[in-house]
Amino acid sequence: MNNRVIIFDTTLRDGEQAPGASLNVFEKLEIARQLEKLNVDVIEAGFPVSSPAQFEAVQRVAGEINAVIAGLARAKEIDVKSAYDSLKEAKRFRIHTFSSTSDIHILGKFGDDRYGKTLEEKRATVIKMSRDAVAYAKTFTDDVEFSAEDAGRTDIGYLADVIEAAIEAGATTVNIPDTTGYTFPWEYGAKIAELKKRVKNIEKAIISVHCHDDLGLGVANSLSGIENGARQVECTINGIGERAGNASLEEVVMALKVRKDITKYFTKINTEEIYNTSKMVSSFTGMIVQPNKAIVGENAFAHESGIHQDGMLKNRQTYEIMTPESVGVRKTKIVLGRHSGRHGLKSRLQELGYKLNEKELQTIYEKFLELADKKKEVFDEDLRVLMGDQALDSKEERFELDYIHVTIGTNSIPTAAVRIKAGEEYIQESATGDGAVDACFNAIERALEIKSNLESYNVRSVTSGRQAMGEVIVRLREGDNSFTGRGVSTDVIEASAKAYIQALNQRQNFIEMKKENESLSRSLSDLSQAV
Repeated sequence: MNNRVIIFDTTLRDGEQAPGASLNVFEKLEIARQLEKLNVDVIEAGFPVSSPAQFEAVQRVAGEINAVIAGLARAKEIDVKSAYDSLKEAKRFRIHTFSSTSDIHILGKFGDDRYGKTLEEKRATVIKMSRDAVAYAKTFTDDVEFSAEDAGRTDIGYLADVIEAAIEAGATTVNIPDTTGYTFPWEYGAKIAELKKRVKNIEKAIISVHCHDDLGLGVANSLSGIENGARQVECTINGIGERAGNASLEEVVMALKVRKDITKYFTKINTEEIYNTSKMVSSFTGMIVQPNKAIVGENAFAHESGIHQDGMLKNRQTYEIMTPESVGVRKTKIVLGRHSGRHGLKSRLQELGYKLNEKELQTIYEKFLELADKKKEVFDEDLRVLMGDQALDSKEERFELDYIHVTIGTNSIPTAAVRIKAGEEYIQESATGDGAVDACFNAIERALEIKSNLESYNVRSVTSGRQAMGEVIVRLREGDNSFTGRGVSTDVIEASAKAYIQALNQRQNFIEMKKENESLSRSLSDLSQAV
């Protein structure tokens, strides 16, 4: 147990404080359920006293989730009581109270003379407020956490005094936050180690770390804290939070898991749920994960360089230090583009069913490079055309969008009606959805009686100005094959419908071609047996 690291997730509290990341009660509850699947130890559900909505969210999460649920409270009785009232129905709960401890914070927040006229008097007031808040929280629960806000910039002697007083009052976890992301890893680790030496009763509490990412050092500081005695890490999914965010849960957890050769510490996180959790948080908060984000970014397991692709195809460990499956990603992505080599191209063509000798491969590779210079990414249908399967593109389109009408509103269910030309026939259908585009896709599927697996949906502006043309690219997945459609329009919903129908055309043409090839193969086999 001495080597186990407790994961305290504060996505619903500190993460939600990221500008634009506001969550409603339903969204908080859904994320909390997913965090439970992820097997986090503590979920900080919010700051109950700050608003009725925050109180309700904490209360709902506390009533339904089995993990330890924490509520934040300033070192004030009204905050602590509000936290208790919101948490009291939980199976297990923690009251998390905090005080500012750095001179910068004390002089700023406690500048009024009623807190003392000198810095020393104000410091003494903060210690008393901290002690009283912890003692009051202790009347409601044995699980009390105290945080020394801006500990990263707090004098070590005074910080030790505050922490000692909090533990004496009953705190079972003491948090040493680098609130402004100011410290360097060796500096922060040394502060944790020094507290272990100076605080006489430190063995009665678990040391926690809460590191922000203002200098990009949140995860590094957290790991340094663990190495020097901390056994709880406070972090968020995707690293979201105030300003530049918090230490990223997935990065801390996977660093400990991947580098078991040099670290003895571990968590109980179900890492295969990491990607699903990341996608949910990104969707609900509207905060897009950058493609190069470690662990959960779109490019985290993608390879375009020819040298990398060749190494990956020979041995995945050449360029991957963890498997995508270990974090819930379906598989490694080999991206074909201008940097790809012959081995990557050959492997993808083989997956599509093509067998080439070296001469044929060289010819196709030269054509591929010409195409890759014009496109950011070369898709499967592009490769089929390069291989001479012109029928996929040259066939008359089976389905064409003739008409689309979408109804949306803040208090109405998004509804789409479409009319599609299928040969000489016109088919009209309508459907609802989670949004205008989803409703549109559902209506198209109902009209064509087709159910597809939408793998990706991307929108970008291809011109500028208020009447900009929007380009939509959708990719469908059918087993090992993918089909991409592209639509362009000043109306992004129309562009989406066109792209989706084009991808469905690709899919149907491929299915028909496959049937024709199978039929031809059977005929040739029958002829051979007859001869």
